[in-house]
Amino acid sequence: NSSESHNCAKSILTSDRLQIVVTLSEFFNETWEAANCANCLKNNSEGLSNSTVEFLDLFNKSLTCFEHNLQGQIIYLSPNNYTEVCKNCNETYRMLNDLYNNLQRMNRQGGESGHSAHLCIDVEDAMNITRKLWSRTFNCSVPCSDTVPVIAVSSFILFLPIVFYLSSFLHSKQKKRILILPKRIQSNASLVNIQEKYS
Repeated sequence: NSSESHNCAKSILTSDRLQIVVTLSEFFNETWEAANCANCLKNNSEGLSNSTVEFLDLFNKSLTCFEHNLQGQIIYLSPNNYTEVCKNCNETYRMLNDLYNNLQRMNRQGGESGHSAHLCIDVEDAMNITRKLWSRTFNCSVPCSDTVPVIAVSSFILFLPIVFYLSSFLHSKQKKRILILPKRIQSNASLVNIQEKYS
């Protein structure tokens, strides 16, 4: 009976003491939500979104580049000398990193999936793996382009107090204290003599 189908399904799903089907269903639904899996899909969940496909393609290219530049050279490379990887894979890594940052920015505004949250776990894990390989394993570091302005501004701020005190010292007039000696009144003996003259 179609009217009783919901109750029938409910009684079948919850018939055992552990309610294993319901528990598994809730577990998978919670995992799906926690991993933000919907953010990798199109709005109607028909397949992967275009940005996710583009990201995974660049991720695979980056890993292929890493592997290609290490192939046959592992014996000769010391643990900290991966200059070929850093040099040859720099552009691919930069493109992947820029795309990831753009995806994060787009996702905060709703993105392709229509869900505003974190990126899906597949994209985040892929980027974490790539960054770990790039920075820790291969020790590839690109100097920050803002280094020179930061040093210049910091130096300027550090020297401001010195300039202030030096200029105030040079431009202030050093007043010398001039002692004015008071005129002393003549002694009492001469004062008495003067009074005697007039009297």
